[in-house]
Amino acid sequence: MKATSLLIGCALLLSISLPANAQQTQQLNIEQVEGYLVTPQQLEFDESLLQQLKIPAGFRISVFAKDLGNPRMLAIGPDGTVYVTRREQGDVLALSDRNRDGRADRIRTVASGYKYINGITIRENRLYFVTDKQLYAADLRANGKIRKPKLLINDLPDAGQHPNRTLAFGPDGLLYITVGSTCNACDDTNPENATLLQAQPDGSNRTIYAKGLRNTIGFGWHPETGELWGMDHGSDWRGNEQPPEELNLIQEGADYGWPFCFADRRPDVYLQTNPPGMTKEEYCANTQPPTLTYTAHSAPLGMLFYTGSQFPEEYRNDAFVTMRGSWNRNPPSGYKVVRVRYENGKPVEFEDFITGFLDEEQLTQFGRPVGIAIAPDGSLLFTDDTNGVIYRVSYVSE
Repeated sequence: MKATSLLIGCALLLSISLPANAQQTQQLNIEQVEGYLVTPQQLEFDESLLQQLKIPAGFRISVFAKDLGNPRMLAIGPDGTVYVTRREQGDVLALSDRNRDGRADRIRTVASGYKYINGITIRENRLYFVTDKQLYAADLRANGKIRKPKLLINDLPDAGQHPNRTLAFGPDGLLYITVGSTCNACDDTNPENATLLQAQPDGSNRTIYAKGLRNTIGFGWHPETGELWGMDHGSDWRGNEQPPEELNLIQEGADYGWPFCFADRRPDVYLQTNPPGMTKEEYCANTQPPTLTYTAHSAPLGMLFYTGSQFPEEYRNDAFVTMRGSWNRNPPSGYKVVRVRYENGKPVEFEDFITGFLDEEQLTQFGRPVGIAIAPDGSLLFTDDTNGVIYRVSYVSE
């Protein structure tokens, strides 16, 4: 299929008044913030496009299911049923591969009527899912269906710009829920915005586990160390190269700096508000820096540690991250799945795992990866919420 057009907006120059000492403290001679609206054209999906994808030797990528509309986050049931949320449709689908050929042969709607549904997880034969403000749980049934969902939480903070909550259970048996900021860069008034929340499995005793996280959607615990890692989105309209996306070691009670800081505790001079009673420099000095950073505006959405047995041993306990892709960077970034290499329990580098959804000229795309999960056979599943596909990545041999 041939690219026919590209939708690119002109560069935008946003006038912002900087604090009086901004140029001195940051040594920046900037009066304007530059941003670009760059949207690669979406190609109509066809399975022949898979030939354009690049993946390490020995791996194979195929379609698990297609024509799904807006598939977002994934959870795998004890019987292998694949559950996926669809935010735009407001429902949960259950997909089954009954003949085990690597492709779904039955798709059913098991829950519907949930606006802004996004995060989903399974624990002790119960399916949990979250909308912008509500948390629900439903018992799984033997046939892959679920019983009537029960409302556990009804008062998560207002969503604003970031309504996509995610959730997971930690090694401690507690439930963790991400809550993004309501805005691009502002001093949110609700202390639960821009945080990671912790609660009991029934939704009670909700507390703030960590704060200063602008929009951490993908997160998970390292299988060996038990440490919690998450990918945070940097603010927009600070240029093509900043702020970077952040991989953070998320610790209880820690502050990761947003909205006053980004990258390695760098004060955000474009934000006019200062922390109460101190300068940004003073505040940022006491926040947690990222462990690794990644190309700005790549939009990391899903993250998991590989614990399956199908991939080669060298992939065990490394992380995979879906990069949905930018809308305001020139050239575009993301539109891929990356691997985070870990050594002795610590991340050392990002490397491409699946690329080619964005063409070499960066004019067209046919994939915006979002949710990610490990199937019972050790293959990797990930969603594309724009083109309506769930992909399957398997290891054959070199």
